[in-house]
Amino acid sequence: MQRDAMLRQLGYAPNDALVKQLESIENNTSGYEKIQKHIMDLHDHLKVNNAYVALSNSKDYFKIKVESKTAELAIEAHEKVQHFSDKFKVKVEKLEKKETYYIIGFEQ
Repeated sequence: MQRDAMLRQLGYAPNDALVKQLESIENNTSGYEKIQKHIMDLHDHLKVNNAYVALSNSKDYFKIKVESKTAELAIEAHEKVQHFSDKFKVKVEKLEKKETYYIIGFEQ
């Protein structure tokens, strides 16, 4: 998938800085080419839970942000992240005391 298209699908207006940031994330995410499509699918599935995949500003990873207004939607979003991780062998790291995960990469 082209970087501009991926940025648009994630809700960004592509520019040189974002394309460069995405390129850094791709290079830092182990097995990125194997999980790219699944990351975008996860983003689409999380929308109903007021959660999404985004570019992290602090680390060269994708982040998953859960901003659900109800406990039920938040629990469902966390279950979707766990299912994504288990099914596609993707390592995710949950930040302590936050509703945020980093997508570290494909587990060999």
